[in-house]
Amino acid sequence: MRYNKLPLTIPDQVLKLKSRGLRFENESKAENYLSNISYYRLRAYSYPFQDNTSDDHHFTRDVSFEQLIELYVFDRKLRLLIFDGIEKIEIAFRSQVINHLALNHGSHWQLKPELYRDPMRFANHLDSLQKEIDRSNEAFIGHYKKKYTNPSEPPCWMSLEVSSLGLLSKIFQNLKKGPAKNAITDHFGLTDVSVIENWMMCFSTLRNICAHHGRIWNRRLISIKLPTHPLNPFLTNTRIYTNKLYATLSCMEYVLKIISPSNTLSCRIIDLMKTCPMAQESEMGFPPDWKEEEIWK
Repeated sequence: MRYNKLPLTIPDQVLKLKSRGLRFENESKAENYLSNISYYRLRAYSYPFQDNTSDDHHFTRDVSFEQLIELYVFDRKLRLLIFDGIEKIEIAFRSQVINHLALNHGSHWQLKPELYRDPMRFANHLDSLQKEIDRSNEAFIGHYKKKYTNPSEPPCWMSLEVSSLGLLSKIFQNLKKGPAKNAITDHFGLTDVSVIENWMMCFSTLRNICAHHGRIWNRRLISIKLPTHPLNPFLTNTRIYTNKLYATLSCMEYVLKIISPSNTLSCRIIDLMKTCPMAQESEMGFPPDWKEEEIWK
């Protein structure tokens, strides 16, 4: 089937949305929004309120354009809070991996194939790490390359400092189990290495969505593992959707209470959720009693 839809002017976009049943309080203001927020970016917020099995995508619920904008703004604020929280987690995880592995296996442990489970994945990750090092304009990378020739690659505390969280989580997952990996798991209040492996992958995915201004509200994420024997208080109600935002946020808050006890993410999330438009909390997996959980107090 050939795609034959034509581009629409901003006024025509308003007319199209009106024909589908979307209400407008101020069409002139709506045109201004559509000039600065693309039609298809907002489409992600209108999608759940439309009949997407029909060609005209008629709205099945009484919704206004202004309500969709409120949902968009709420999602933006939520995204910024999440990004701030993951920054703290990323820095702490990077520090733990670098320190424990270096003390156990030396300054260039990241180059040692015997430490990894899968040789092919090790080679791919090393190639990706090299590309990230080559792209880096950090002064310490340039200084190392000018001063040292053996090894040609910088030590782990330089190399992994410029790696993405995604790559770092993959390198960590591929490491064989041992004292260093167990110590890192323990530092984050967990007893199962596979849980911290999964969490860092999930946090990395969520971080990338936030970094690229993607939608968080009503999004299905990678399922996050809920710990069965956490060292600190976790959720009492674990009958939740593990592929929705609430589960991942709860795991983030669990980690933040350990690495940054004075962090204010829980307070800011609670305050923001009070403003959630159109009673959409459940679409993100929040159960009715979520604020009674110890980690959210």
